[in-house]
Amino acid sequence: MGKFPANLLLRRGRAVAVPELPEVETTRRGISDQIQGSRIEEVVIRNSKLRLPVPGDLDERLRAATFGQTDRRAKYLLLETTAGVLLVHLGMSGSLRISEGTDDHRPHDHVIWYLDDGRQLRFHDPRRFGIVTWAGDDPPMHPLLKDLGPEPLDNDQLGEVLYRSSRGRRLKLRDFLLDSKIIAGIGNIYANEAAWKARIRPDRACGRIARKRYLSLATAIQDVLTRAIAQGGTTLRDFVHPDGEPGYFQHTFEVYGRDGEPCSRCDDLIRRAVKGNRSLFYCPGCQR
Repeated sequence: MGKFPANLLLRRGRAVAVPELPEVETTRRGISDQIQGSRIEEVVIRNSKLRLPVPGDLDERLRAATFGQTDRRAKYLLLETTAGVLLVHLGMSGSLRISEGTDDHRPHDHVIWYLDDGRQLRFHDPRRFGIVTWAGDDPPMHPLLKDLGPEPLDNDQLGEVLYRSSRGRRLKLRDFLLDSKIIAGIGNIYANEAAWKARIRPDRACGRIARKRYLSLATAIQDVLTRAIAQGGTTLRDFVHPDGEPGYFQHTFEVYGRDGEPCSRCDDLIRRAVKGNRSLFYCPGCQR
């Protein structure tokens, strides 16, 4: 499939669900080794009005603490420190980047961690749908995390989980995959792409799909997410790597944003429908 510019989807107004799991995992990999072992000299909150208010005592809690490893749960980042665990969600436009101390602050750098080597970890979020908060003493039981379904990657029972969870339900497959209580972290882009790869229409009733097809879908989900991570995620609106570089997975989309173009598998034209305020893309020729 030929490449197309990332801003094509911007012009058509269809980038509504990033960053998704691959973009969050790309961020985790980009910052984890860079901040681990670094001592926090100061935390400055330049704007606390995100989706949830940023705790006003971050500096008091974290001053002189040291960063540990950075983990991911679904689309959430868990930044371990010797003082506790920070919970970060990138929202629709957020990013975590490591900057040199000489770099100018940008208008939407809302939270800044000053490190002992002169660098800064900055949470940047133009639309302010992101979250920076405490994960509590037991992060898996935090209200934002405790009801999440299983991770889609490295789960050899994913197909069975999806099949069992779908029985008796009329929900469309795409919406079923977006339910974070069923499976954690899959967004609209990758649900559409995985359904295409598995040859299943994303608007089919999830309860009418056979076990064998769910096994194929699970493989497709893991393949699509793995390839997206390897390519640094998708750049549709504001997502970039922690080093400021864009992701490139949008150049390999098979259906998302390609309505009216021929399917690479059967040459039928890709179609688009709007379901639940989200665009749904599929090939009528090879997806059933």
